[in-house]
Amino acid sequence: MNNASAFKKNGSAAKNPFLPVCRADMDERGWSECDFVFVSGDAYVDHPSFAAALLGRLLESHGYKVGIIAQPDCSDPSAFTVLGKPRLAFLVSAGAMDSMVANYTANNKPRSSDAYAHGGEAGHRPDRALIAYTAKIREAYKGAAVIIGGIEASLRRFSHYDYWSNKVRRSILLDSKADLLLYGMGEHSIIETADLLNSGIPIREIRSVRGSCWFSGKEDDVPKGKNVIRLPSFQEISSDNDESRRKFAESFVTQEENTDAINACVLVEQSDARFVVQNPPAFPLTTEEFDAVMELPYTRKYHPMYDKKAANGKTGVPALQEVLFSLTSVRGCFGACSFCAITFHQGRTIQARSHESLVREAKMLSERPDFKGYIHDVGGPTANFRKPACKKQLSAGVCKKRQCLGTQPCPNLIVDHSDYAELLKKLRALPKIKKIFIRSGIRFDYLVMDKDKTFLEDLCRHHISGQLKVAPENVSDSVLRLMRKSTHSVYETFSKEYTEMNRTLGMKQYLVPYYIASHPGCGLKETIETALYLKKTGFVPDQIQDFYPTPGSLSTCQYYTGLDPYSKNPDGTMKKIYVARGAHERRLQRSLIQFSKPENRSLVKEALEKAGQKDLIAVFLGKNS
Repeated sequence: MNNASAFKKNGSAAKNPFLPVCRADMDERGWSECDFVFVSGDAYVDHPSFAAALLGRLLESHGYKVGIIAQPDCSDPSAFTVLGKPRLAFLVSAGAMDSMVANYTANNKPRSSDAYAHGGEAGHRPDRALIAYTAKIREAYKGAAVIIGGIEASLRRFSHYDYWSNKVRRSILLDSKADLLLYGMGEHSIIETADLLNSGIPIREIRSVRGSCWFSGKEDDVPKGKNVIRLPSFQEISSDNDESRRKFAESFVTQEENTDAINACVLVEQSDARFVVQNPPAFPLTTEEFDAVMELPYTRKYHPMYDKKAANGKTGVPALQEVLFSLTSVRGCFGACSFCAITFHQGRTIQARSHESLVREAKMLSERPDFKGYIHDVGGPTANFRKPACKKQLSAGVCKKRQCLGTQPCPNLIVDHSDYAELLKKLRALPKIKKIFIRSGIRFDYLVMDKDKTFLEDLCRHHISGQLKVAPENVSDSVLRLMRKSTHSVYETFSKEYTEMNRTLGMKQYLVPYYIASHPGCGLKETIETALYLKKTGFVPDQIQDFYPTPGSLSTCQYYTGLDPYSKNPDGTMKKIYVARGAHERRLQRSLIQFSKPENRSLVKEALEKAGQKDLIAVFLGKNS
């Protein structure tokens, strides 16, 4: 699929503008069965930020009949039979978040709310949702084809460290007993798979689709050749010893080096007598395809069934409010921060929508009766990335052995904000728009590298309301290197440039930096370094993010193994790094950064004593402490 027309076939019309959620909806359309039934861990919101809606509408545009089962009750067998058995397959997703991340905090405490549920009410998404949902489908319909996808499938597609059980788990494809796994942004792979199923090919015989993982119990089925890499087996990486952890880290590096559609190899991982095979990623959407997908006929509303019965005393789905008046401008990110898994899901190649498509969407939003004149965001994973990092990426793919940014930016990196600045200028000129905010992450190190300060001026003049949130994450350069972030001096340079620009413009606007506590490589010494900087600058953050070891990130690999996979000792072994483990040590680090809070005084004192820095107690807590 290589052109926008592939995403613009006609779907069926119906009085009800939403995709079917019950048998009555199917009857209204004259359907005896659905082609696909999409089971989602999110409430049903017909907006392109929600995968069930985006992929459902895309399949509909290709003439397929798609129904939605949103947040089914796993204790009720009938919840999975409301639309009957689909003709082709069940499509199963945990939702916009990994179900364990959605249900538990970084300190493994149950969350009290779920923004992707009706009324924000927690408890409607089961733990390990892909496993739970697939099991219920198998109970209801033996032999039904089941395809899993979404963030939970993408980041657990091979053996992975699971923070909540504190062990290495098998590929989610095997644990869920699904037939096929689609990873990444699934537009290309889901249409190709749908067309193959529709042509009569059995689900277990579909093994050629890019962006898919399949499995076999036969060694003879496993691809061979120079473009195939065998990863360490599940047995090799799941034992609780140093050698196993080393192999786990090696496997992670190989996987990360094969996340680009142009230069990735086929990867194979053995687990007992079965083999999980990952085909190379699907090719990124072209601008025309991206535009077409985002302009399918979404209602941009939550389903009216959520108005009929309140949850938490509320109706609706809170997550919709965060995106309702925002514009998705880009996908992908070449920043590749260690604690972020976008590389494994969206990839490092930037995909951008056209100015014309974004202007059309902004005009459409401005005509809504509930529009107040404010676009809340124009961005994506990183707002100020609108082009590939270098020209080479378009023909050869992203580099396997080096990063684009980080502590030592690549000399081939093209720094250019002109396209983004021009886009924002066009949007600002629309008659009903009062202000456009940028709330996606701004990569300030990339901004500092731009000798042309036009975008910085535009940012300060037009797109901030009093404060700009940025993410320096830490002060210690040793920790920042492990995070793949710029050195602290770059943040200080940006802070000065930002302050000076606002002074020139006569505006009082402030920086609000975010920090992560307890990241691998960060001990009390490094945390004290951050706390001292905050003390000197007079800023103490209200919120601190505790490091969360989620599947698919380099930081999680560092956390589990205690190794830096990309740094070697003279003898060639991986360097060991310090890892803060246990709730108490995590509290100590968080309390040091928030030293001014009265409730943290005893923990700050304990941390300083433990670090052998009693001399700093008076600095942080006062002379009488």
